[in-house]
Formats: sequence, C-alpha cells, structure tokens
Amino acid sequence: MVRGKVEMKRIENASSRQVSFSKRRNGMLKKAYELSVLCDAEVALIIFSQKGRLYEFSSSNMQKSIQKYLESRRNRNAGIEVEEHMQQLKNEVELMSKKIELLENSHRKLLGHNLGDSSMEELQETENKLEKTINTIRSRKAQLFKEEIEKLHAKEKHLLEENQRLLEKMELRKIHALEKQREIGGYSQITQSAEVETELFIGLPTTRNGR
Repeated sequence: MVRGKVEMKRIENASSRQVSFSKRRNGMLKKAYELSVLCDAEVALIIFSQKGRLYEFSSSNMQKSIQKYLESRRNRNAGIEVEEHMQQLKNEVELMSKKIELLENSHRKLLGHNLGDSSMEELQETENKLEKTINTIRSRKAQLFKEEIEKLHAKEKHLLEENQRLLEKMELRKIHALEKQREIGGYSQITQSAEVETELFIGLPTTRNGR
C-alpha cells in the first residue's frame, strides 16, 4: 500500500496531532539511537511537546554534549566573524588602493605630467585645482604674515614697557642719590656752624666784651 504525501501544515485535530507527535517522536528517538550505534556518532536529541514536556536522547552525556555544542557554536561564530572582518579589511584595502592611485594620477597632473592623454574637461579640472591650491597657499601665507606681525608688535610693546621700567628705576636711583647728597651736605653745614660758635666763646670774658 502506497502512503500518500503528507501536507506540511499544522494538524488541526488535537487527537490526531497527539498521535502523530507520539509516532514521529518515537521514530526520531529510534533514528537517533540507530545513528549513534551504526555510525559511532555522538548524538543528542531534545524534544519539547506542545505542553512543554521534555523528551531527550543522548548517546553519551547530555550536559557534555550541550557544552560541546555551545563551544563549537562559539568557535564557528568566531571563525565567521574573523572571516567577515578579513573580507572587510580586504575591501577597505582595495578601496584605499584605488583612492591612492587616483590621488597619484591627480598629483602627477598637477605637476604637469601625463597631460598628453587628458581631455579638455580633465585639463580644466586640473587648472581649477591649481588655482584653488594657489589661493589656499596665499591665504595661509597671509595668515602667517599676520601672525608674525602680531608677534613683532607684542615683542615691541614688551620691549617698550621694559625700557620704561628701566628708565623709572634709573630715575629713582638718581633721586635717592641726590637726597643722600643733600643729607650729607646739610650735615656738613651744621658741623661747620658748631665749630664757629665754639671759637666765638673761647677766651676771657673781658676779651670777649672788648670785642
């Protein structure tokens, strides 16, 4: 008797669905056992029913098989990530090589080389780039001149302030010197007056009166 082809869709009848589940579950568990015995393979099978009941088969130890699966999964994912990363780097290198080649060609044309096979549009583009480069250089040059002039002005201001400070310091020294000289001169005059008065009182009273 030829069995008809089963349509792959959910069985609506609950009893028929339970019967089909039991038969196919047992068939899968049997096939897993046969595979482990006939092919000496490590087989781990986990089945949950619609109500959450667990059915499992393991040819060795289920926990070890699960751990082995997780490690293998991580290693495979890591290998895939490395491969994808390598491919990304390869694409970036190819793109960078093309950019470098374009820049080198543009640089040679800016220097006046390899212009024989250039079209009018390419020559116009090269000319525009040269003008833009010259304008950039002039702008940078003007900026550097401006910064240098500002530095010179700042230095000049600093030197003027330092010169003024030194002049004020010299003036103060002159004033102190003059004041010291005046003090010495006044002290000398006082000493001379004291000596004169001493001479006037020397001698006998009669002599002093006679004078």
